[in-house]
Amino acid sequence: MTPDATCIGVNETALDATKKMTELGVGALPICGTNNRLKGMLTDRDIVVKVIGAGKDPAQVKAGDLAQGKAVTVGADDEAESILQTMSRHKVRRLPVIDGRTLVGIVAQADVARALPDPKVGDLLEAISA
Repeated sequence: MTPDATCIGVNETALDATKKMTELGVGALPICGTNNRLKGMLTDRDIVVKVIGAGKDPAQVKAGDLAQGKAVTVGADDEAESILQTMSRHKVRRLPVIDGRTLVGIVAQADVARALPDPKVGDLLEAISA
């Protein structure tokens, strides 16, 4: 897990998000509301496809407008196997990690892969990439 995940606010723009991603060297940011509650995840791909590819101005599109449905999360105490199942079921490569109601980090596909035996890693990659 990458601890201390930096959020992009719902009212910040897609352009702000790209600047934060560049500065932090990451490809995704959690979207947090004004109450600091998790609203979703924003990926670099979301920005390329839903903003730039759709001909929208990244300086005008709000991060909150790109959040989709309820955020899929895992608990801080969840085992690697449980995280693998959640990633596979939802076909996601990154998950916000919640401790109670507090965002404490992001767990990525590579984090899970390092914690699992080789055959399970192959299953994860196949499930997410299919």
